[in-house]
Amino acid sequence: MFISLFDIFKIGIGPSSSHTMGPMVAAARFLDLLRAAPFSAHGLRASLHGSLAFTGRGHATDRATILGLAGFRPDDYDATAAEAELNRIRAEGTLHPDGLPPLMFAPANDLVFDFDAALPGHPNGLRLMATDAQGDVIQSQVYYSIGGGFVLTEEELAQGKAEAEGPPVPYPFKSGAEMLSMARASGCSIAQMKSANEIARGTRDVTGGTRRIWQVMSDCIDRGLASEGILPGGLGVKRRAGAIHRAILDERGRNLAPPHVVNDWISCYAMAVNEENAAGGQVVTAPTNGAAGVIPAVLRYWLHHVPGASEAGMPDFLLTAAAVGGLVKFNASISGAEAGCQAEVGSAAAMAAAGLCAVMGGTPEQVENAAEIALEHHLGMTCDPVKGLVQIPCIERNGLGAIKAVSAASLALRGTGDHFVPLDACIETMRQTGRDMHEKYKETSLGGLAVNVPNC
Repeated sequence: MFISLFDIFKIGIGPSSSHTMGPMVAAARFLDLLRAAPFSAHGLRASLHGSLAFTGRGHATDRATILGLAGFRPDDYDATAAEAELNRIRAEGTLHPDGLPPLMFAPANDLVFDFDAALPGHPNGLRLMATDAQGDVIQSQVYYSIGGGFVLTEEELAQGKAEAEGPPVPYPFKSGAEMLSMARASGCSIAQMKSANEIARGTRDVTGGTRRIWQVMSDCIDRGLASEGILPGGLGVKRRAGAIHRAILDERGRNLAPPHVVNDWISCYAMAVNEENAAGGQVVTAPTNGAAGVIPAVLRYWLHHVPGASEAGMPDFLLTAAAVGGLVKFNASISGAEAGCQAEVGSAAAMAAAGLCAVMGGTPEQVENAAEIALEHHLGMTCDPVKGLVQIPCIERNGLGAIKAVSAASLALRGTGDHFVPLDACIETMRQTGRDMHEKYKETSLGGLAVNVPNC
């Protein structure tokens, strides 16, 4: 089993990795399919199903799909150019992706939110279609956005193609137990094993790649702390991270801060990221957009607040976190639409706890324990965003997830690594809980806070 660090941590745009980035990636894949086709299409259509339909407008799924069909991609997204192109498409009813003739596409008619016909493979399904001059469908493909920006066709999903194919890796652990066994046998840390796997799969500069990821994460924190105003979407949610940050700095300058203020530092870092995500800014999936604030907040906490921390340890943090994230994704899910927020913020907290424990000197056994503690205490958490926006309760939830991650790492470091519930059992419990959870609590905004809080 190999899921790359650079697949777990993708640079993209908000507000959702599964509902914004995923459909944009799917659209790009469909354009590639058309470029290789022996015929010329005249127009395009798209239908959104399941969670993509129910919370699609709040997650900008319609916008992402249109822009994806126009040739935009998450990793080099230009917001100004995208806005101009979106306005042109709505006015003219045509798409002009590179390498294809102009394609007819009127968003009001050709993009359908299908609330009644869920697709069987995954709650996040979309169907993309190409038509001829008479409007008949000549090419059709179903895609599933399975969380964290990962996209599979219905054929790939049926084949179980969930991780990258390629040459074998030296440490092919598929479970926490295998990870620990390989660490003991090799004498390597989890980060060292993960790095060796990345190199075996062709990554030439693992450290440079992690530096790029951390730079984008850190810049996102800084933008969030410097920004004010009301977040888009109609709820009237006010950005709070900057004001909290200024208040903490003011208290520190006057020696008024209580000891527990460190929790406010952690929370404001996480909230800064998720406010940027809610505004459609550039973020890193960690492992998803909805949980993008947890890992940056814990890493910033370690670098800025823990004595002896150094950016030289940052790659080990992210490599260890990615190893745990790969286990969760492979054996359960990182998709809120599939397993609730336990799969998003819960997974992120487990990853952050593992990374923090590792850079603070934890053994592989303590790292695995830290991940388990963090995930265990998110089990059962629902995904019930008010008005389908990644704002309430998502922004604060990242702050609390980061605090739990720090606490979990600290508890694990106080122990020997021996513990009652193994990480594998916790991941399997999360999978089963997600399977049993009613769909109204899995990113459909049909239950929980989404219906009990006025959203006007």
